[in-house]
Amino acid sequence: MTDADLERERDAILGALAPVLDGIVATFGPVCEVVLHDYRRPEHSVVAVAGSVTGRSVGGSMSEIGMRMLARGDHASDELNYLTRTGSGALVKASTMVLRDSTGAVFGALCVNVDVTAVGQAHALLGALAGFGGGTAEPPVTTYGNDIDSVVDAILDTHQLRHRQPWAALDRPQRLELFRGLDERGVFAVRRSVEQVASRLGISRASAYTYLSQSRAADSRSDAPAPATTSDRTDEGVQP
Repeated sequence: MTDADLERERDAILGALAPVLDGIVATFGPVCEVVLHDYRRPEHSVVAVAGSVTGRSVGGSMSEIGMRMLARGDHASDELNYLTRTGSGALVKASTMVLRDSTGAVFGALCVNVDVTAVGQAHALLGALAGFGGGTAEPPVTTYGNDIDSVVDAILDTHQLRHRQPWAALDRPQRLELFRGLDERGVFAVRRSVEQVASRLGISRASAYTYLSQSRAADSRSDAPAPATTSDRTDEGVQP
């Protein structure tokens, strides 16, 4: 099968699934949203949407979850029945199901999001009345939006909060860990993301590419430390 044949097959799968979205939302009601993603266009992956839970529209971008799937490539697998929160605080139960072509290659996903905020509030109230203690882990916040830059920014914020230090205060292993983590979450699969990360960290684009290259090289060899480079010693362009 030629590449052109595969592209037509993928388009046909997406086209066949698009009408299904309205039926799923009609079954579950206004608390449900279904989003169809084409991973061949990460910055504008939403090709069809029904319902409104995360506020996405056709032409919008994938979330952090989609970027993580993208980073895993053909090794990606379904993530089912997980809890997350939107930036506005809504509690969402979601499932992300990968789409594969006849060769087994992952090229998209079908995502079902159900707003269970009211259910969660009722559960908490009933638990309090019954005297049950807390202890349930708080679901992570997922950034949903039509702009991929906001998703990349949210991932950067998460990493920087973890270190609780500005870029200039990080040592070389921490800097490589930051770039490795961003890479694993699919950030660098997005166009212009290296430039965006460099701008946010206050370093040059060349330095960002160097750290990305070194983090990938470290993963492909032993854990022996790599020799220092000029960019390790003098991150030109560092902003306060």
